[in-house]
Amino acid sequence: MKFYLYCMFFCFCSQSAATTLQFPNLPEPVTNNAVALVSTSEGDFLLSFMGLAQEKDYKAVHNKVWALKVGEKSWQQKTSVPSSLTIKGRLASVAVGVKESVYLFGGYTVDSQHNEISSPDVYRYNVLNDSYQKLAKMPVPVDDSVALVYQQRYIYLVSGWHDAGNVNLVQVYDIITDTWSQASPFLGVPVFGHSGGIANNRMVICDGVAVVPQLLKRRKYSKIAQCLIGQIDQTNHRKIDWQLLTHPTNEARYRMAAANFDDKIIMLAGSTNPYNYNGVGYDGIPAPATSEAWIFDVQKQKWRVRIGDGLDSMDHRGLLIYQNHLITIGGMGIGQQVLDEVIARPFNNP
Repeated sequence: MKFYLYCMFFCFCSQSAATTLQFPNLPEPVTNNAVALVSTSEGDFLLSFMGLAQEKDYKAVHNKVWALKVGEKSWQQKTSVPSSLTIKGRLASVAVGVKESVYLFGGYTVDSQHNEISSPDVYRYNVLNDSYQKLAKMPVPVDDSVALVYQQRYIYLVSGWHDAGNVNLVQVYDIITDTWSQASPFLGVPVFGHSGGIANNRMVICDGVAVVPQLLKRRKYSKIAQCLIGQIDQTNHRKIDWQLLTHPTNEARYRMAAANFDDKIIMLAGSTNPYNYNGVGYDGIPAPATSEAWIFDVQKQKWRVRIGDGLDSMDHRGLLIYQNHLITIGGMGIGQQVLDEVIARPFNNP
């Protein structure tokens, strides 16, 4: 029945497709977790790092790690992510897989008084020997950022939150030299909880939440409907030509899952109401999850919007692509329920 729903409503799968990939559930529900996919000499692995358990309070923030070797029947718990901060659990970290390694960036801690600190930590994780290597710290620690890989060497962290506000920085980590540099600043409104993908040398960044001042009142958090495309100079990876891009719906989304599929950038699910880590909106209204998808064709410079498939979710830190499937791991579903599901949607790349 699920496969029929995908084809009927999501419109991603080929009618000739015979099966939909299925994966075992996580050992326990988790949301706001960093996710990655790596292909190794011993097989392909899906990974989930850190995040928030189903209780959704500050004590539920953890640094647990689970790995699934594709083809096996259950996830395995791995060594927890280390931290230079006193509190070890983190939210809003980002992870990317490059060759056989996973690179983990930032995130923030939450204490009993709800104080939040952005982590400067960067680690390389090896799933085969379950080990971490500490790398050069971020110049400006950020969380709720977007991480994009270029030429299998440079990892761009675009905008995001630093301790008390958003930054317009594009920080670039060089895998080979273990060094950081600054690229052309992000020209959109600085945001957190935005989404993005990269195809060849062009990256697309959409939406997120901005901090907005008010007249003689405490600042507020407002969703921002914006999309920008940035073209990386092929002779200088630190130079990015940012331009505005037409928004696909004119309604902002928060924490969509995003990735690239060949020359397509896909943004999936998320919420229309930005929220605190417990899933309740900054306006006090519980945030709704969605399953709509936006697809940007980089070559044609056009958006397509796909109707949702009914498998609504939000609070994602990444979208994984595996064997023509779009994969989300955990997140929040209807009623802000923390999920243990691994959802694989077939994707026919037109």
